[in-house]
Amino acid sequence: MQELQLSDWLPTTNKEVKIRGWDELDVILFSGDAYVDHPSFGPAVIGRILESYGLRVAVVPQPNVNDNLQDFVKLGAPKLFFGVTGGCMDPMISNYNANKKRRDKDAYTPNGDIGFRPDYATTVYSKILKEKWPDVPVLIGGIEASLRRVTHYDYWSDKLVPTILESSKADMLVYGMGEQPLREVVRLLQKGVPFSSITTIKQTAVLLNKDAKIPKNSNWEDVEIVSHETCLKDKKAYAANFKIIEQESNKLAARRIFQKVGDKTLMINPPYPTMTEEEIDASFELPYTRLPHPKYNKRGPIPAFEMIKFSINIHRGCFGGCSFCTISAHQGKFIASRSQESVLREVDVVANMPDFKGYLSDIGGPSANMYKMKGKVQEICDKCVAPSCISPVICSNLDTSHKPLTKLYQAVDKHPKVKKSFIGSGIRHDMLVPEFNKNADAKELDDYTEEVMTKHVSGRLKVAPEHTSDPVLKLMRKPSFSYFHKFKERFDKINIKKNLKLQLIPYFISNHPACEVEDMANLASETKDMGFQLEQVQGFTPTPMTVATVIYYSGYHPYTLQKVKTPKTRKEKDEQHRFFFWYKKENKAWIKNTLNKLGRQDLLKVLLPENDKWRKNKPSGEAKHTFDDAIPFNRRKNKTKFRSKKKRR
Repeated sequence: MQELQLSDWLPTTNKEVKIRGWDELDVILFSGDAYVDHPSFGPAVIGRILESYGLRVAVVPQPNVNDNLQDFVKLGAPKLFFGVTGGCMDPMISNYNANKKRRDKDAYTPNGDIGFRPDYATTVYSKILKEKWPDVPVLIGGIEASLRRVTHYDYWSDKLVPTILESSKADMLVYGMGEQPLREVVRLLQKGVPFSSITTIKQTAVLLNKDAKIPKNSNWEDVEIVSHETCLKDKKAYAANFKIIEQESNKLAARRIFQKVGDKTLMINPPYPTMTEEEIDASFELPYTRLPHPKYNKRGPIPAFEMIKFSINIHRGCFGGCSFCTISAHQGKFIASRSQESVLREVDVVANMPDFKGYLSDIGGPSANMYKMKGKVQEICDKCVAPSCISPVICSNLDTSHKPLTKLYQAVDKHPKVKKSFIGSGIRHDMLVPEFNKNADAKELDDYTEEVMTKHVSGRLKVAPEHTSDPVLKLMRKPSFSYFHKFKERFDKINIKKNLKLQLIPYFISNHPACEVEDMANLASETKDMGFQLEQVQGFTPTPMTVATVIYYSGYHPYTLQKVKTPKTRKEKDEQHRFFFWYKKENKAWIKNTLNKLGRQDLLKVLLPENDKWRKNKPSGEAKHTFDDAIPFNRRKNKTKFRSKKKRR
């Protein structure tokens, strides 16, 4: 592998700008993350995309907001605009856990150090730039801006707040994945169109002043949602807004959305069509170094990079539409898949890295097994407004064939330097159950499951049933827990047939809207009966732009406007979460008392029988499974902790 030079990374200092022989910059990007030049890190992708358009781009990673703000002026003013992102995760998720306690690690900072990313980073950075450089346009993007593009509930301040365009004072917001809208923004700027006149690009949002004329576009239909001020007064009206927002975000022919914010008007333009295979391949094959910037060499490893260093992302998007998840709100429900050839080229690049030992940590995406899946008849998808393609049932128009994915795995494993490729992303187990995926070929589903279990798992397979209560699962847009039982039967059958001794690792959520203490008691009972002992499971964290968060704040389901009860107090949340740990001595008296009050002696007999000799069903020599309570739903990939009292063979 050719030795890299400092100039192989996008410049981060004046010295690095001069190394390239530049006397001015076209775009300067500010990011809440450390700079990792890798296609899994959004700021790097945007930087490389802009560079591919012939622009001179620099990155200011994790600028200091606690000193004289030198980081915001050191590179001067860019010719075109400043780009701002809070990073690959919403900064509030990065900085706080579900109980609003500050985390002690930041995965996107060298050594996991905290204190390098401010709360509400996009707003903080953007306001500083507008104060320092009032005449230079500021364009915001990334997941923080994307999920906060309209009136939303902020869990950490416990307030309903307006579009982030209002708080940040930014000139434009790009929502979702930014390659397509940025291409058009740059094209118009290079033609000499003033930034202030660029208001009709798809997948962007702007805040129009009171006297501004509404831009005309004869190709778009318009819809106006309830104003921010009305949302503040009427929680049901706020909830009703979200149905429109979610549906328009997931339509191929969406309407332009308008919302009054004080005396201004928020205008959210429709999204772009799903990226083509050629477009997404091009994005992944830009000249990334695939490494952190050398400036971090002495500061320690960046945990998020170490996690994905030898992984391959094969698609974007998720058609699950889970009520608590932000993936579809940001990446869309339609799958954008890379070609097998592009994936194999990246595998070759990774395999030839100096420290590659032969093991790929993940071949996956937001969900591991949605690669190449799309509608059989495109015209049907064109008219669809459903937020999920697999809830409450799998759409008959959805092609759920796992053959392309199975073939991809096999092609990857043929690489001479790849000893084994793992599937670290979560697998949608429900799509592998013929009783649920009724239009699929049962043998094909079994072939995929067997391929994964025999060749791509190291001791454990992660799946996410999330709950056992059907009413809660329905609200979550997840299938009945009965299908998890069906999947476990198939899993156990293959385990025995192949003598694998694998573990099945299920994820569960407490405190979700519609969940009662009795539901958690049932969950504890049923999972115990199946041989699972759960630790450090997930407590529901309200994040902007999800159905569950709208319910949490408003008390109403946005699609039915019916009231839904949600645990909100610390006491309610703790009591629900406590049932995950029925086996701990300190919880037994409380559980006994609670179940007696509920009149559920039947569950008491299961959870705390006299002379309980229950032992969890785990393979010999394998470890107890745990999962990190602090992991956001859309970032669970590769985060399972694994402890063993025995040394691995």
